[in-house]
Amino acid sequence: MAELAALLDDLAAEGRVVDRLLLDLPESGWAAPTPAPGWTVAHQIAHLAWTDHQALLAVTDPPGFAAQMAELLAADPLGFVDTGARDWARTPPVPLRARWRQGRHDLAEALRALPPGARVAWYGPPMSAASMATARIMETWAHGYDLADTLGVVPEPTGNLRHIAHLGVRTRDFAFHLHGLDAPAEEFAVELTGPDGQPWRWGPPGAAQRVTGPALDFCLLVTQRRHRADLAVTADGPDADRWLDVAQVFAGPPGAGRAPGRGAGGAA
Repeated sequence: MAELAALLDDLAAEGRVVDRLLLDLPESGWAAPTPAPGWTVAHQIAHLAWTDHQALLAVTDPPGFAAQMAELLAADPLGFVDTGARDWARTPPVPLRARWRQGRHDLAEALRALPPGARVAWYGPPMSAASMATARIMETWAHGYDLADTLGVVPEPTGNLRHIAHLGVRTRDFAFHLHGLDAPAEEFAVELTGPDGQPWRWGPPGAAQRVTGPALDFCLLVTQRRHRADLAVTADGPDADRWLDVAQVFAGPPGAGRAPGRGAGGAA
């Protein structure tokens, strides 16, 4: 429970970072295009709000979530997330922002109230409360980065990147399978440098397949916010090299990613 409480604190911190980006944004600015094709600032916030709402439903009403999930997957298995963002983005900026604020608060409280060991159904495998909180940190950070790019802001990297990097490592096999590839049998060594200069490590230190680089760059890669060519993430070994081409931490079909030079790509 101490781990969950810390994760929820970090999730709240990421939400405040995004909130600050919107503080002085005029209503017309919510229509500004972001790096995700077809998505405005409003779509980005609407997506976060919609996903928080879905997660809250999964936590508080599992049968209701299961029924809704079946309907969404039957109607539009590949596009229902974009549809949710588009529908919610029709809400004017002030109430949309309030809706997102309330939703993220309600989700945090619902996750906090779950009994130890509880699993939450989701669009992929069921999640623990800690995993759900970590996934929300990742999405809040990634979509916040889209907003920062749109507004010409360079976000300050924090230790919260470790959560995103951990998800990136844990979803290695998922990314291979999404692209119709067999996941390598052996573990990789992942050695990243955190924002404070300290090393972050996963996997056996002597592994033949290694990925190294700044934690920020690795997180931008696995969330597909930057093209690999624009990042200082390196791979030793053919399997590790292939992973960096397909890495994807978010659920759903393979993302298009971003073109080199911070070009547009999938929204995630």
